[in-house]
Amino acid sequence: MNTFKVHPYKGVGRIPKNLSGNVDPSKRILLTQLPKLLRGYGKTFANYPEDYPAAVILICDLDAKCLKSFREELFEILNACDPKPETRFCVAIEEGEAWFLGDLPALKKAYPKAKDAVLSTYINDSICGTWEKLADAIYPGGSAALLTKGWQAIGAEKLYMG
Repeated sequence: MNTFKVHPYKGVGRIPKNLSGNVDPSKRILLTQLPKLLRGYGKTFANYPEDYPAAVILICDLDAKCLKSFREELFEILNACDPKPETRFCVAIEEGEAWFLGDLPALKKAYPKAKDAVLSTYINDSICGTWEKLADAIYPGGSAALLTKGWQAIGAEKLYMG
């Protein structure tokens, strides 16, 4: 049997220039906290019994970053850990919402009233503004209604949609 725990964050943030520096733990911003988190998991997992494997799986959006540079930065953080936790980096090239749109039957099960006319226009792995497409399919008034509420409200709804 496998177990897991999901830790949501309030934003992606940026990888800090000083990988060993202290950051405010109350700031739930993923990349800002990542060096400290991976060091901590490395030390914790090193004490786990051999028959209880553990891993960190980081999932985040690429946003406007260069994938090659971003992966290099992530592995620089991981390689600076001693001991190094078993880690997998999963980067959504467009946006995390693409993962939901990639499984339309599951999306329709979760959101039975989702608009088929909108969902049928989605092409897997396309770069098309996926959060907007998902919002247009499931949110009353679609992405246009969300945009009038501002980016903070959009972020809150994206958490709810996901």
